[in-house]
Amino acid sequence: MYRKILNINIRSITVNDLLQQLHKGIVFTPNVDHLVKLQTDDAFYACYKQADWIICDSKIVGIALKFLGNPIAEVIPGASLFKEFYTYHKKSSDIKIFLLGAAEGIAKEAQVNINRKVGREIVVGAHSPSYGFEKNDTECSEIIDLINNSGANVLVVGVGAPKQEKWIIKYKDKMPAINIFFALGATIDFEAGNIKRAPLIFQKLCLEWLFRLLKEPRRLWKRYLIDDLPFIGLVIKQKFKLYRNPFS
Repeated sequence: MYRKILNINIRSITVNDLLQQLHKGIVFTPNVDHLVKLQTDDAFYACYKQADWIICDSKIVGIALKFLGNPIAEVIPGASLFKEFYTYHKKSSDIKIFLLGAAEGIAKEAQVNINRKVGREIVVGAHSPSYGFEKNDTECSEIIDLINNSGANVLVVGVGAPKQEKWIIKYKDKMPAINIFFALGATIDFEAGNIKRAPLIFQKLCLEWLFRLLKEPRRLWKRYLIDDLPFIGLVIKQKFKLYRNPFS
């Protein structure tokens, strides 16, 4: 089942059902920032059209869906989804993960932490690319070789939206062994302990964005306090049937 919000369809599914059904495909986890970018970035929108699993990452988006009369079964933040995923597959020797993202050395730290928690080498490779790597064809080819030679069949890309989604769509066909592609933002940082997730009370009160803003004000103030504000007006437009997909 799907629920429409602005110009994308979000899958209405519980995390337990998702874990049972997720054997193949591209997983994107839209939040408010994604939905705003999807109104102006046609290349980003084209990437979303190719995703197999569009899962609601944000409680604010979940509230907006309720306001629109399209409630979803469960909000599943990307960081929570990944933890549930590797825990669910901790004894599944056929699941092998590669981590791509975060600052230098962070992905390796996440690899060590996850494998220690799971009790086996479920993460078989990790790499932190250089800043602007997506514009360097040589570096991208080297990264693809790393992934293909690792034996991984699950790829987690955490380099921020829309870069991560565009990279996956551009290069997915060059990684034939990868069955599941995750675009998961700061998840690798969370797993490494480099960035702390908001306390549970912030998550329950839909204030995880505020916690992150307080932790990283210089990087996030413009995104949260200016760039994402149009979301409210867009949702109200949809409520009153005034919204139009800019790319249709």
